[in-house]
Amino acid sequence: MPTAPPREMPVQQHAALDEEERAARTITYGVGLVAGAVVLVLIIVVCARLVG
Repeated sequence: MPTAPPREMPVQQHAALDEEERAARTITYGVGLVAGAVVLVLIIVVCARLVG
């Protein structure tokens, strides 16, 4: 049984893809900064409790 030839891929809009990737990177950096700040505060609290 022969298979059908592959279909044409849709045209990509490179400018729109670049903008979406830029926005996703900004969100990722923001989440990383918030997570880092939370970890830093937790470390400070744990160290303060051990010392005090």
